[in-house]
Amino acid sequence: MIRLCSASESRAKLLRDFGIDFIQSPVEFDEESLQINDARKFVYHASKGKLEAAEASFGLEIPLLVADTVVAGPSGEILRKAKDQKDAERILRLLSGNEIAIVSCAHLKSASRYFLDLSATHYRFAPFDEAELERYLESGEWQGKAGACMVEGFCKPYIREVRGLESTAMGLQVEILRPWLES
Repeated sequence: MIRLCSASESRAKLLRDFGIDFIQSPVEFDEESLQINDARKFVYHASKGKLEAAEASFGLEIPLLVADTVVAGPSGEILRKAKDQKDAERILRLLSGNEIAIVSCAHLKSASRYFLDLSATHYRFAPFDEAELERYLESGEWQGKAGACMVEGFCKPYIREVRGLESTAMGLQVEILRPWLES
C-alpha cells in the first residue's frame, strides 16, 4: 500500500491499471512560486516540494508517492496549462508538426527507502487539421491540461513517432517505479 499524494485521475488510473494498492491523498504545493524555465529542473523541484509537503502532512508510516509532469515544447520551453482559449491555440500551434517532450519526475519515499526517477517521453506530431483544431479549441477539453492536450485524446491521431513510456507521458512512469514497490 502506498499513498498517492496527487489529485491526478490519470496517475490514479495508472496505479489501478498496474494493480498497485494505494490511497489518494492530494497535497498542496505552489508550483507558480518556482521561477524555473528548464523542464527537467522544474519537475524535479515541483515534485520535491510536493514530497516535502506530503511528508509534513502524513509522515512516512505509509510510503509516499509524488510526481510532477510538464510538457517541453519544440524549443525546450515549458508549456503549462493554457490560461484561456487564445493561449491554448498558441500552445497547440507550437505542437502541430513538431516534436515535444513530456517530462515526469516521481519520488517514492518510505521510512527506509527513497526512489527518484526523472524520465521523458518524446512525441513527434503531424500538422493538426485546422477544422479539427478549431473544434477541439471550442470544446474546452484543453482546459486544465499541460500543453493544452492529452496524448490519449485530441493529439492521438497526429502522433507520428513516440520514444519513451506512455505512462511517463500520462504523469507517472509506473514501469520504472514498480520494482521499487515490489521489493
